[in-house]
Amino acid sequence: MAKKKKLDPIDIAAEQRAREQVEVEQAFLKGMTTLRDLIAPSSLEIHSSHFRLGTKYGRTIYIYGYPREIYTGWLSGLINIDEVLDISMFIYPVESQVVLNNLRKKVTQLEATMSINSEKGRTRDPGLEAALQDAEELRDELQVGSERFFRFGIYVTLYADSLDELSFVQHKIETMFGQQLIFSKVASSQQEQGLNSTIPQMSDQLQIRRNMNTGAISTSFPFTSADLTQEKGVLYGINMHNNGLVIFDRFSLENANMVVFAKSGAGKSFTVKLEALRSMMIGSDVLIIDPENEYQKLSEAVGGSYIRLSLNADTRINPFDLPRVIDNDEADDALRANLVTLHGLFRLMLGGSQMAANGQLMSGLNPAEEADLDQGLIDTYARAGITSDPLTHNSRPPTISDFYDTLLHMGGTGPALAQRLRKYTTGTFAGIFSQQSNIDINNNMVVFNIRDLEEELRPVAMYIVLSHIWNITRTIQKKRMLIVDEAWQLLKYDDSANFLFSLAKRARKYYLGLTTITQDVEDFMGSKMGRAIVANSSMQLLLKQSPSAVDVLSDVFKLTEEEKKRLANFPVGQGLFFAGQNHVHIQIVPSQTEMKLVSSDPTQAAPAPTQTAAPQAAGEQPVVNNGYMDPGSFKL
Repeated sequence: MAKKKKLDPIDIAAEQRAREQVEVEQAFLKGMTTLRDLIAPSSLEIHSSHFRLGTKYGRTIYIYGYPREIYTGWLSGLINIDEVLDISMFIYPVESQVVLNNLRKKVTQLEATMSINSEKGRTRDPGLEAALQDAEELRDELQVGSERFFRFGIYVTLYADSLDELSFVQHKIETMFGQQLIFSKVASSQQEQGLNSTIPQMSDQLQIRRNMNTGAISTSFPFTSADLTQEKGVLYGINMHNNGLVIFDRFSLENANMVVFAKSGAGKSFTVKLEALRSMMIGSDVLIIDPENEYQKLSEAVGGSYIRLSLNADTRINPFDLPRVIDNDEADDALRANLVTLHGLFRLMLGGSQMAANGQLMSGLNPAEEADLDQGLIDTYARAGITSDPLTHNSRPPTISDFYDTLLHMGGTGPALAQRLRKYTTGTFAGIFSQQSNIDINNNMVVFNIRDLEEELRPVAMYIVLSHIWNITRTIQKKRMLIVDEAWQLLKYDDSANFLFSLAKRARKYYLGLTTITQDVEDFMGSKMGRAIVANSSMQLLLKQSPSAVDVLSDVFKLTEEEKKRLANFPVGQGLFFAGQNHVHIQIVPSQTEMKLVSSDPTQAAPAPTQTAAPQAAGEQPVVNNGYMDPGSFKL
């Protein structure tokens, strides 16, 4: 029998290394198939006051001190802060009998201390008295079962790209807490335990807790971030507080009106066009007054009607048109309502209202002219066979030329008013508003372009178009959106401002949502009617503003100092979105197809094809392209 060859130490060591290599390879291959290896960071370094997780730095802090009273929503500032962080809360119930026994001893000690202080003639201790009062109240509430007792711990782990940024975020949060007399500390030499306590594995390794009753615990309810996600509605963008979707149906509010404030180039028209496009997908008609030719591409893409108003165009709108409301309770008032509208229109055409030296608003017409104007309107309709009887409203309506003729042949100030009105009948501005209407707005999108109109004629044109739309809205009721771009032009004159406010106030009744857009915030909010329109709009969107406009909006919308600072520095496509009582920091999100349709910026007209994005580190925000979020950078 052959003897087995004896191995020398070198061979034994080589065999051992080979076996270890095989075991390592097997362990590696096995580990590659586990979820832990797929989600684990590339490295983890633990230091006494921070840790490094891959390329991110982190730090865990805990709250150890609270004021005597805390109020509901005290955590909202922390939860809604635009920083990357994890928050963990641990709540441990305590048997009421154990607490009652301890409270009984505590009350006895406090009473004894107060008695000794009184006997020795010491000054009363307000802190001691408050502690005794709180202990007695809690004991009574526990005794009757209206309160329970808990041990409560809260830990916050912060993340940043550098140690300096990490310290800045920590200081920011500590300042926020300090304003509420809430005190926090870094989990020194316990950063690993702090990290394990804030990741979602339900492990309280820090064990730092504070006694709290039910009332105090309830104020710490964490879900204080505004959530504007509904079952149906339009996708407006991404909620930057919690990365949720802002999906909202404006017609679900008390009114469907919306105001949009932004400086030039901040993305207001882009956002409104995006909303209009998506609203059409859920069955809304869209009517737009376009002063700068921004909506033509969108209108052509969806097969809409693009109506260009100019002195050289063949388009005609007759302001004397009446709504067809024969089967409506308002039929009897249809003529009267249109007379009021026409009264305001002709005051605007004949000079409008002016501000006197003493600050009072003065009409461009004296009382005699006002009376003759009113009588002339009534007589003009009567000559056309139209009276308050709804059955006569199907008759051919008169025109401004008929009204001119009526004024010319009546007494009083009529002839003088006719001469002032002449430029709209046979003069410079003749034709466009002095003949029968020849437009049809029976389309899902109708755009009225007024860019080519003279500056003097623009407010008049916007007034007449709004009046025409209002008549159509009252005739056929369906879900509609009316977008008035550069609405400040209507607020320059008292009569047109009043008409726009009346539209905002009554729109809900006729299933109409009015959107007013302006970049002249000071002029808009400086107007009495402008503020009234904002008050009658359940939705508001504030995009980037000039520093002077921020102060004005802050007073109206009660913005915080942080919101004021951000409002002046928002990138394009970000802003504050208000809906009812809630508001969020929003990022507007277009798709590539939508970007091509709604963008008026040549640099944004055709985004590059979306590439496969690299995996994002924890807490990273989606990629932003030209101010608007690239839809290829996130997944739902």
